[in-house]
Amino acid sequence: MKVYEGKLQARGFRIGIILSRYNEFISGRLLEGALEALKKLGAEDNDIELYKVPGSFEIPFLARKLARKKAVDGILCLGTLIRGDTPHFDFLSAEVTRGLAQVGLEDGVPVSFGILTVENVEQAIERAGTKAGNKGYDAAFALVEMFNLIREAKLH
Repeated sequence: MKVYEGKLQARGFRIGIILSRYNEFISGRLLEGALEALKKLGAEDNDIELYKVPGSFEIPFLARKLARKKAVDGILCLGTLIRGDTPHFDFLSAEVTRGLAQVGLEDGVPVSFGILTVENVEQAIERAGTKAGNKGYDAAFALVEMFNLIREAKLH
């Protein structure tokens, strides 16, 4: 049996990070975690491009543009959606998730989901570097593993 598994090595890969500026006090911490992980995995500064968008809703649009242009080998999406008193959260979280899944499936570029969808600010803080770790860090590891897996299995 042949087993394929992605290595955790980012050197030489072009990585696009899309960061939502909305709730940036949390998303900024996700970015810090992601950059820490990418450096740990050997990414060079000149191989990382950061794109800042107004909110999470705009992330799938830019991800699609990057994927279709083949500007990067993988896309790391970072943002924070916090439930409020209206159904706005439900619509946004569903559409952002669906949009990013479509980019990965239709355009063949790995997309890592580092967007928090939480009930309150406390949960966001926990997932951005305290009790629950840093989900930006985790998403960076997942992205690196996926583009290495694609390359190793010759699926590109």
